[in-house]
Amino acid sequence: MKIGIGYCNEKEAFSSGKKVAKNALKNGNIRRPDFVFAFCNGQLDHEEFFGGLRSVVGKEVPIVGGSAIGIITNDYLSYDGCPAGAAVLQSDILQHRVAAVGNFDKDEKTAGRKLAKKLSRELDDKLLLMFYDSIKIPATDETPPVLNASSPLIEGIEQELRSNVPIIGAGAIGDHAFFSPTRQFCGSYVGSQSVVGVMLTGDFKPYFRIMHGCTPLNGIYHRITKIEGSVIYEMDGKPIVEMIDELYGNQDWRHQHPVNLLTIGINHGKRFEEPKESNYVNRLITGALPNGEGIDIFEPDLEPGTEIQFMLRDTAKMIESAKRNSAELLKQIEADGRKAFFGMYIDCAGRTANYSNTTTEEASEVQEVFNQYNIPLLGFYSGVEVAPLLQKSRGLNWTGVLIVLAKE
Repeated sequence: MKIGIGYCNEKEAFSSGKKVAKNALKNGNIRRPDFVFAFCNGQLDHEEFFGGLRSVVGKEVPIVGGSAIGIITNDYLSYDGCPAGAAVLQSDILQHRVAAVGNFDKDEKTAGRKLAKKLSRELDDKLLLMFYDSIKIPATDETPPVLNASSPLIEGIEQELRSNVPIIGAGAIGDHAFFSPTRQFCGSYVGSQSVVGVMLTGDFKPYFRIMHGCTPLNGIYHRITKIEGSVIYEMDGKPIVEMIDELYGNQDWRHQHPVNLLTIGINHGKRFEEPKESNYVNRLITGALPNGEGIDIFEPDLEPGTEIQFMLRDTAKMIESAKRNSAELLKQIEADGRKAFFGMYIDCAGRTANYSNTTTEEASEVQEVFNQYNIPLLGFYSGVEVAPLLQKSRGLNWTGVLIVLAKE
């Protein structure tokens, strides 16, 4: 098993792809690249970047990944400029099957079923990694974006696979304001409005942890009384926009895409026990509708009658969670008698220091732990994170999802 990590931050996309690939081959001492995970900032020409990668690793090597706001490696962490990164794998213990489906914006559930059919199912499947375009219609200065949904995608995959293979992945975005359309690296080509999946099998075990970072604003439960798709109009029979105006004491939040501090939380634990962050699924508010009639959230998976709480993003808890969970996960792998050989960190773009107004990058805590163990790390900043939570794979917001592959 050999894994090399490459990084570059420059505007010329083809050159960036070449440098990323060459750095990865050099850092991993790789002579026979078998597979590539790659991500690049939305400002880069994705076709050119993909071409630069292929000019080094070869046209037969599948490349999976796509758009990202920023890149995280053992040595770099950047979302300024045009960061790009890749992990190149040379392995006899990992086998992979890659598939991709287009027209994702037309019907997410159908795309999920088609993807699962293409991947088929084998008894020794260990992990499905999948990446998709988060943005259906980009935002404007006046309107929030229209987003593709992860929940019907996951439902479609699970209906077809009918297995316990964990589904982990991300909805890709290219900038914090949702202005840029996104692209996916689909193995042998660059796609748009696509979902790409790689099924991993072989002599390894996947481990994962979810990093949280939100706390209930006041503990009060509210009930959704009017919702259509991803747009919430009323809570407790009252206009939700007016409720949020009262929470902020002004209307300035209506111009934020997404809203900076406030999220919607669904508690999957007991109603009045001490709040446990691991029981919450949070939904970012992508913005208020221009007419002030409602708010748009990241997923259309809530319905009338759903109980929610307003949540505040807790930056101290966010940083502590990243440090504690990454350290505990690697200690667990050691205790199991296994050796970690590769980590991928899928990190919500809202958790960056610039966006969260923190002096510390929470992803640097993950970097530090991986460097202590000398394990190759590739991470990127996403719009949606997908991972199993409470025995079900779900689309998540404001989380970091850390996946580690380990062998005996």
